[in-house]
Amino acid sequence: MKWIKNHKLVIIIIALVIFAISLPFIFLVYQKYKPYYTAEDFEITTVISEVDANQNGIDDYQDILFGARMDADNHPTYDGRYWDMGYPPNDIGVCTDVIWRAFKNAGYNLRAMVDSDILISNEIDYHIDYPDSNIDFRRVGNLQVFFSKYAQSLTLDIYDISEWQPGDIVVFNGKHIGIISDRRNRDGIPYVIHNSGQPLREEDVLEKRAKIDPISGHFRWNALELEDIVVYWEE
Repeated sequence: MKWIKNHKLVIIIIALVIFAISLPFIFLVYQKYKPYYTAEDFEITTVISEVDANQNGIDDYQDILFGARMDADNHPTYDGRYWDMGYPPNDIGVCTDVIWRAFKNAGYNLRAMVDSDILISNEIDYHIDYPDSNIDFRRVGNLQVFFSKYAQSLTLDIYDISEWQPGDIVVFNGKHIGIISDRRNRDGIPYVIHNSGQPLREEDVLEKRAKIDPISGHFRWNALELEDIVVYWEE
C-alpha cells in the first residue's frame, strides 16, 4: 500500500510539473486566439485618412496599420544594434522599426523626414549632440519630437476609446513606441502592435503598459498640410 501511495504521489508531482511547464504555452495560445472586438462593436466610427500617399487604393491610416501588422507577422528578432546602412535586415528590429516600416508601407520615408527636421532644428529640439542618419530615426525620443511637431496630438486617456484609432502612434514615457491596432478588448481599449521582444507582437497591452510607462504621446499622421516636410518612399 505504501508503494502505491508513493507511486501516485510521483504521478501527481510529474503531472504538476508538466502543467507548470505547459502553462506559458497555454497562456500564449489563449492570448493569440482569444476573441477580440472591433470599432463597430462599440458603435465607434473608424477614421479614414483623406490621403493615399502610395496611391494603392488604401488610405494612409489603413496602410500604416497593415504595415505594422506585416512587421508583427514577420516577427523580427529583437535587436537594437547600430547598422551602418541605417536599416536593419527584415528579420531584425526594435519598437521604432515597426514605425518606419509601417510608414514605408503607406509610402512615406520616415527616416528622411526625421533627418530633414533634425537639420532644420539644429539638433536643439531633439537633444542630440550631432545628427546621425543611421540611428536618429530609430530612437523613440526623436520620433516623439518629430510627431509632436508634425502629427496631430490626441488624448492620452486610454478610456476615451473612440479617440484611439487604427494607425495612430502611441509613445510610452518616451521609451517605447507602437501602432494602434483595429482590434479591441471587451472594454473597447485597442490592441497595440509593437516590438519589445514579446512572443505576440499585436496584443492587448495598452492599459497594462500605460500603468508601467505612462503614455507620453498619442499621434495621428496627416500629410495634407505637410508638403514642406513630407518625403515619399522611393525604391
